[in-house]
Amino acid sequence: MPASQAQGAATVSAFVQGFSATRRGARLARRLATLQLDLWGVPCGGLDSDVVTLLVAELASNAALHGRVPGRDFELRLHYDVTTGVVRIEVSDTHPERPNPPKPEEEVLEGGRGLLLVAALALRWGVDDRKGPGKAVWAEYAVQREVVRGRGPETRPDRALNGPLE
Repeated sequence: MPASQAQGAATVSAFVQGFSATRRGARLARRLATLQLDLWGVPCGGLDSDVVTLLVAELASNAALHGRVPGRDFELRLHYDVTTGVVRIEVSDTHPERPNPPKPEEEVLEGGRGLLLVAALALRWGVDDRKGPGKAVWAEYAVQREVVRGRGPETRPDRALNGPLE
């Protein structure tokens, strides 16, 4: 019998969940994303968790409000690559229309600001085709390791260990 080879630790973690295409579904997606980030070592209430949660909230809200097809859900996928520190947020819905965000210099009186926030906060974002009907809107964000009650090494000089930003 051949000797088994040691496998390296997985560097990418994933979370996948479907949600009803409603405001309630979008809210649940946001909350579960925050909990999952905390399980991955991106502490709840930290800057990185808050930014990723905001990105999830915007993409999930868009899927529930603009990407809604009666009787169809939307899907949230989170991927966290601990080696690079990049979290990829992907929200898929079955509506064929692609988002068309306003340009930053355009005045936005009502609605339409969500994708401007996504563009401002994410490393990059975009829209891809998916299997079946619809599209997948995604965004990527690079988190920094933080120490919160002994969870890991400090690499954010702009953050106090147990205090607010100064």
